[in-house]
Amino acid sequence: MASRNIVVAQSGGPSPVINSSLCGVVETFRALGGFGTIYAGYHGIEGILQEELLDLSAQPAEEISLLRTTPAAGAIGTCRYKLRDDAHEDYERIIEVFKAHNVGYFLYNGGNDSMDTAHKVAKLAAERGLDLVAVGIPKTIDNDVGDSEFRLIDHTPGYGSVARYWAYMVLGAEEENRGSSPSDPVLVMQAMGRRIGFIPAAARLADPQREMPLLIFLAESGITLPEVADRVNDMVRTRGRALVVVSEGLKLGDIGETRDAFGHTQFSASETTVAQILVNYLNRVGLAARGSARQNVAGTHQRHDMIHASTVDIAEAYAVGQQAALLAAQGESGYMATILREPGPIYRVRYDKVPLEQ
Repeated sequence: MASRNIVVAQSGGPSPVINSSLCGVVETFRALGGFGTIYAGYHGIEGILQEELLDLSAQPAEEISLLRTTPAAGAIGTCRYKLRDDAHEDYERIIEVFKAHNVGYFLYNGGNDSMDTAHKVAKLAAERGLDLVAVGIPKTIDNDVGDSEFRLIDHTPGYGSVARYWAYMVLGAEEENRGSSPSDPVLVMQAMGRRIGFIPAAARLADPQREMPLLIFLAESGITLPEVADRVNDMVRTRGRALVVVSEGLKLGDIGETRDAFGHTQFSASETTVAQILVNYLNRVGLAARGSARQNVAGTHQRHDMIHASTVDIAEAYAVGQQAALLAAQGESGYMATILREPGPIYRVRYDKVPLEQ
């Protein structure tokens, strides 16, 4: 019987280290041996539906190794295609394509929605009698996969690099604001983070001793626009200026939002931004010092910047991809590869598995 083939695919927003996980998957399967062709679904689940499969096995080892330090998702693409519960034709099409290409292993890299997709595909394959091993690979710069107690996963690959990006972003902004404060005493910066404020919280890494006039407002804070303005002006009164970091998901007013296929707000595609709403309000009600407020909205650069990528993040992303391949090779279907922190004062992690349904 011919060796069964492998399909790896990606979904959702990219990260600086997403390709390191892909590299871990491909190199691990190659090292294990005994498997068929390693395919990539070009642009995620959409590529699988359209039977657009890239032959990664045909790529030389040197090319695959370069994925470790290649940012974003340009190598095999990603998508935001939602497989709805009632999208029976899509699910049947996936099974059809997998059967046509003798696919026995499906590895899906992404966030919560992607893990749900991998779980649904695994269930349907079992119902249709297809011997398919489905494994999830965690990825989200928002760090919002898992549970609030960090029992399922300590952190997701991608977050460490974006956190480092924001530390350097704020260090530079501090020098900018300090120099231009006579005319522009307030600089408002907007970070990614739809529902959870791990990314804006990382701005504090630039100022662990709290010496900067830095204010951070997370999406979860529940603070109102006038309350934010009061906090900013209090800082301006005491320090003469203020650096303000807000989450893109902080609800300060109507941004004229647009939504993706999953119903998630697309902040960069909406009519305005949280940062602009805050700047407009501050300039309208007035600052506690001469000058005006300005805004700086970091866009997709924060999720593909390789200059500030964390070497630990790169290594962990690779190891998670490696763990996913090992789980698949062992027939551990219905699981997500995970990172769990070891107890103790010295940072150490181990790689394990958690059920996709969780």
